[in-house]
Amino acid sequence: MKKIILLIGILIMLVTAHLTFAQPVQGVITYELKVNLHKRLPPEREDMKKMIPEFRSSSEQLFFNETESLYKPLIEDEPAEFDNGGGAHIRMARPYYEFYLNSDNKQVVSKREFMGKNYLIVSDLELAPWKFSDETRTIQGYECKQAYYTNEETKQTITAWYTNEIRLFLGPTSYNTLPGTVLAVDINNEEQVFIANKIEMRELRKNELKIPKGGEEISQEDFRKMVDERMKEMGGGPRIMIRN
Repeated sequence: MKKIILLIGILIMLVTAHLTFAQPVQGVITYELKVNLHKRLPPEREDMKKMIPEFRSSSEQLFFNETESLYKPLIEDEPAEFDNGGGAHIRMARPYYEFYLNSDNKQVVSKREFMGKNYLIVSDLELAPWKFSDETRTIQGYECKQAYYTNEETKQTITAWYTNEIRLFLGPTSYNTLPGTVLAVDINNEEQVFIANKIEMRELRKNELKIPKGGEEISQEDFRKMVDERMKEMGGGPRIMIRN
């Protein structure tokens, strides 16, 4: 019953918010993604804190029009590399990914790279069990409201800040099921933080927004199972490559 009431509340908010988006919109939002690598280490890998930096930052971009959005990282020339002091170099390799959403038909297409291979995951949009608060903050000149929930599967606490001045169902990666545009996300008390640092309302250029292609099709469930199994084999922790 609580879930039904929650979903009805979200749908009412979406219908109400839709009235505020009268003009067609296109543009690009650039986010800074900051990850606390030390917090993500399992207890048995505490020794790795001496070999990797505490934080890793990168830039991500969200391309959008009236009904579609594509989120992906900016390509880096080389993975970040660090000397562990023992003659070996640790390279922090970030798997490539793209996250596409069509808000009209609620279809999600995710392109994920894992262990050097690309996978395509096609699924229906799932509404997160957001709860709403009265707290507000301003991000890049936009007044944002707070929403939050706990992912029962991953045991992560997610806090998001969204504005109803741009578009519905828009945000970084899968944090895009709020009645507005998500400009900031905090996962597990700053273990992972997304924050918009540039918002460009402009006409999109050719090929900036397209459905991801190229990869083996796989279900979300099978992909998660495969990743979990391989990470257990590797001992968990951040994805790294050690080079002599």
